[in-house]
Amino acid sequence: MTFIRLFITGVFLIFAGPAFAAAFQDDAASFYPEGVNFDPGVPDPEAYLGHKLGQKVVRHHRMVDYLEMLGDLSGRVRVETYGVSHEGRPILLVTITSPENMARIDDIRAAHVALSDPALGQEITGDMPVVTWLTYGVHGAEASAMDSVLPVAYYFAAAEGKEIEKILTGSIILLLAIHNPDGHARRIAWLEQNSGETVIRDANDRVQNHEWPGGRTNHYWFDLNRQWLLQTQPASQALLKAWHAWKPNISIDYHEMGTSQTYYFHPGIPDQTYPLMPEATLDLMRDWAAGPAKALDAEQRFYYTEETFNYFYIGTGSSYPMVNGAVGMLFEASSARAFERDGDNGLRTYRDNIWKHFRTSIASVISAHRLRSEFLTHQKDFYIEAGKLAARDNAKGYVVTEQGDQVRLWEFLNLLERHQVRFHVLARDLRVNGKLYPAGESYVIPTDQPQYLMVKSLFEIETGFATTVFYDVSAWNMPLWFGLDYSELGSLRANQLGSAGLPEPPAVAAPDVAPFAYVFDWRPYYAPRALNRLHQAGLLTRVATKPMTVKTTRGDVAVARGAIIVPLFGQPLTPEEIHALMVTIAAEDAVEVLAATSAMTPEVGADLGGESVKPLNPVKALLVTGAGVSSYDAGEIWHLLDYRMKMPLTRVNLANLKGVNLWDYTHLILPQGYDPITFDDGYRFEEDLAADIERWIRDGGVLVATRNGAEWAEKTYLKEDQEDREEAEEAGEEPKPRSDYANRRKEEAEDVIGGAIFGSDLDITHPLGFGYNRRSIASNKANTFILETPEDRYAAVAVYNQNPRLTGYSSDDNLDKIKGTPMLVAVRMGKGAIILFADNPNFRAITWGTNKLFLNALFFSGVF
Repeated sequence: MTFIRLFITGVFLIFAGPAFAAAFQDDAASFYPEGVNFDPGVPDPEAYLGHKLGQKVVRHHRMVDYLEMLGDLSGRVRVETYGVSHEGRPILLVTITSPENMARIDDIRAAHVALSDPALGQEITGDMPVVTWLTYGVHGAEASAMDSVLPVAYYFAAAEGKEIEKILTGSIILLLAIHNPDGHARRIAWLEQNSGETVIRDANDRVQNHEWPGGRTNHYWFDLNRQWLLQTQPASQALLKAWHAWKPNISIDYHEMGTSQTYYFHPGIPDQTYPLMPEATLDLMRDWAAGPAKALDAEQRFYYTEETFNYFYIGTGSSYPMVNGAVGMLFEASSARAFERDGDNGLRTYRDNIWKHFRTSIASVISAHRLRSEFLTHQKDFYIEAGKLAARDNAKGYVVTEQGDQVRLWEFLNLLERHQVRFHVLARDLRVNGKLYPAGESYVIPTDQPQYLMVKSLFEIETGFATTVFYDVSAWNMPLWFGLDYSELGSLRANQLGSAGLPEPPAVAAPDVAPFAYVFDWRPYYAPRALNRLHQAGLLTRVATKPMTVKTTRGDVAVARGAIIVPLFGQPLTPEEIHALMVTIAAEDAVEVLAATSAMTPEVGADLGGESVKPLNPVKALLVTGAGVSSYDAGEIWHLLDYRMKMPLTRVNLANLKGVNLWDYTHLILPQGYDPITFDDGYRFEEDLAADIERWIRDGGVLVATRNGAEWAEKTYLKEDQEDREEAEEAGEEPKPRSDYANRRKEEAEDVIGGAIFGSDLDITHPLGFGYNRRSIASNKANTFILETPEDRYAAVAVYNQNPRLTGYSSDDNLDKIKGTPMLVAVRMGKGAIILFADNPNFRAITWGTNKLFLNALFFSGVF
């Protein structure tokens, strides 16, 4: 067998050359390069598993057992459970370094993290290790990105010799092992259930095509590689806590991509870079990437860079580090889907993908060690430069508040805390452009802080872009997504800053015992959860459709539209049992409950028993899922109702919907969808099913549809002359001029809104607008679909502003088409209703500010 000796700054490592690559396709070949000796007291993964890597899928618990065994056998390895998945599976952080470093690991970490705060004056010492973070298994269906952690951990735990000892002395290696074990478990179950004695390479075979929702996402069908910024999933919250506890110098993310591609790693597309990413960071990335490139060149393996992937959206594992003092790196292997798969570039195998990720992992650690001094200097300089940028910035800070819903405000602050952004309670009242920010109820986020780039990323408004092509969203202004009042501050004084840090979660006092009824405000985020508790207990409830003043045990109290009224009379529970429920609501839902003493209000107008106080019915919703439905959109709805609101939700696959008795349900929820046969965008319902849905609506059912689900519903039920309108529109369109093929991607992207934030005027007097203080509302827009203005002049609940784009990319042509059109429509049909959202009010569980619109569509659909 021939060998190639790879020389990197004085470190010789022996890797197998072309002869190894050829032999590697044979399962009998050793997975590890010859010439490297290993500690015989540490079993390699194949010996432990009893099969070759890539020959079978490795279940999560066996990975955990093997890694924990390494921690027991090797003084180089420490294994910690840093998080737990939704389904209760442990997620591990494996720390590998020299035994000498391990003995003082806490001191090393403290000194390293201190480089990120110029105020601490930490110097770079000659023995300070470089910190390399490698993430495996973000997407559960990308199994080679998971299994490769086993040989990587084994290599650094058991390889012997001066070269490996030198690398370990100068490195802290952090392996995040199986970030998405729940999706991984779904994929393994699918492969084991559908594999036989022979390996099927045909891309059309069942084993190669995982049924909906696939294994990519987590338990609630969220893409965890979009969660570094958003932080709505427990696994991602635990990841970020561990990441910031170390602040790595380079952070690497392992994935799989389409079978027809070769092997990818960053740098990404040059003109699709987030503007705040420092050029010095990109330069260091390019220097570092030479290491993995040389390793693959030595094996005569094809790869590519600077195409397909970018790092504009800062919420992924390879982009988030770039605004946090580190270099982010992405590796993508061409997927073998099952164990083997024929593709345009020949045979792809599971085992070969594990090997490539293993090889580039080793090369990545070596390359980081080669540039140890440069990485540490970059980390320190990054934060020094952040201070200089803050000093030159006209924005000295931001102030935020929210009246009536302290939960949303607290969750926003909690998000800042996760990103290590510093903030203070406002010490004295502040008025900005006529808007009052009350002391004690508002918070100030200074720009002069180490996390300056994160602050700018979270608050910035951007509408001008150098590119029109976006791999993900083009805007992520957090105050807009949370629906908060906020303003930029041109000056900031020390006496405006109160205490720093995250306050205690919102808490309210237990209610008094009510002599007549209980009343609570609809503005708190978890008020719908409170209402659902009452309905689950069988209680009768009512909603005030007008503002009123209520006589309570603590005096007269004004309540807004949407206030929930729970009488004591006529209920299936005793007054004592009802009071216990109200105590639970106050304690667990952070909703203040008033004890009303009379149905009579002290002012002229509505009383608690008046006609403007409408009875409410329990919600029994059915969510359409399965092939033909976006698992992301469906998962966001499931997460909102089940995880946050604790509401039971029936999920029915689209293929089975025809056999369901719709009359057993109050609401039918239709999220974004596609044709499961052609995969074209949009729904294709059978005529008799569409007719059944219409009869159900007319009998009192409520159809709630979002994005192209709303498009289908509008076309099917609200546009009698749809075909005539489309023909007229097409007849009036001018053909687009000829253009070069090289311009195709850029020009087609100009017609797409991939993820911007649009503003609308919300009718807060409409029941679907209850719980909102302001008429202005921001929603996440990711399509160009336009709802028609309904004939009913009261049915357009939210209408896009004349200048609708608040931040993010949209072409001028799309802005002109969308302005003044409805974002939210609610119309009656017979005894039922159709409620249509042009946008997604539940986007990635981060749009806290529009969640209530969706919940209002469930709870108040019978009120308007």
